[in-house]
Amino acid sequence: MASKAIELEVGDQLVRVSNPDKPYFPARGITKGQVVEYYRTVAPHLLSVLRDRPVVLKRYVDGVEGEAFYQKRVPKGAPAYVETVQVRFPSGRPADEICPTSEAVIVWAANLGTFDFHPWPVRRSDVDHPDELRIDLDPQPGTDFSDAARVALVLREVLADAGLTGYPKTSGGRGIHVAVRIRPEWDFIDVRHAVIALAREVEKRAPALATSAWWKEERGERVFIDFNQAARDRTIASAWSVRGTPRATVSTPVLWDELSTVDPDDFDVLTVPGYLAERGDPHASLDSEAFGIETLLEWYAGDPRGEMPYPPDYPKMPGEPLRVQPSRARKQE
Repeated sequence: MASKAIELEVGDQLVRVSNPDKPYFPARGITKGQVVEYYRTVAPHLLSVLRDRPVVLKRYVDGVEGEAFYQKRVPKGAPAYVETVQVRFPSGRPADEICPTSEAVIVWAANLGTFDFHPWPVRRSDVDHPDELRIDLDPQPGTDFSDAARVALVLREVLADAGLTGYPKTSGGRGIHVAVRIRPEWDFIDVRHAVIALAREVEKRAPALATSAWWKEERGERVFIDFNQAARDRTIASAWSVRGTPRATVSTPVLWDELSTVDPDDFDVLTVPGYLAERGDPHASLDSEAFGIETLLEWYAGDPRGEMPYPPDYPKMPGEPLRVQPSRARKQE
């Protein structure tokens, strides 16, 4: 039986929450209402991450045990306070995506079953020039969070050598994400090339730990630095996003010197509000300085390997090598 809807006051808006007692994370006994309340609590910090950015919603309307889907276009019937911005996908097709400008938008999205908020690395004033460099450290089979943490510390050194300051967070799973605020002076192709240069330099310094290999058969038991997350229309879950794990984990900002000691499972819907209240936002200074990527682009230009493959759903890009995994290519020779 559905529970009675409630209304929450969020800023100057009333947001209706339907069926708040619906189980969302049965293993933990966490309800939809608790997830919505979590988002109301962290909304001031999450809004600083999402504000004026095109945002994709990852929705779990039947909870974590149901089927999730990505909502790229603004849902029909969205209230008037939900603002939008038009973006273009790699295919060239346009779409109007939500563009949060108030805390009420976050709570409204949570009522739709949104767990993860996936913002583009651009602001609506210029949707073709990213203002954020994002590095996704993705542990491969045989590796885990502790391996990603070791790679992250190498990445920190590489960023420093390029004159950049990064801010790490747990992914909510086994991985780590690092954000660098940059000046919106380069397009998606340049920014992706900058991440490729970072990935190759980290791999060079820690070849037993990290890999930039796009093809899974070449990665081995190493942490993959997923440079294609920097391609247009590729996004990662934002800081403070709930993830679709049985534990209701949260992608949580941490300090660099904490990476070797934290357990990502300790950050969840029930614990993160207290963590945030006790210690504040570790990413509070992220917007304090915007950097340039000139050094990274010089590294990329000086590497004879050049371009790397794009994801399979992208149009063929200039200079891109064949999208054929190496073992198949050898068979065709």
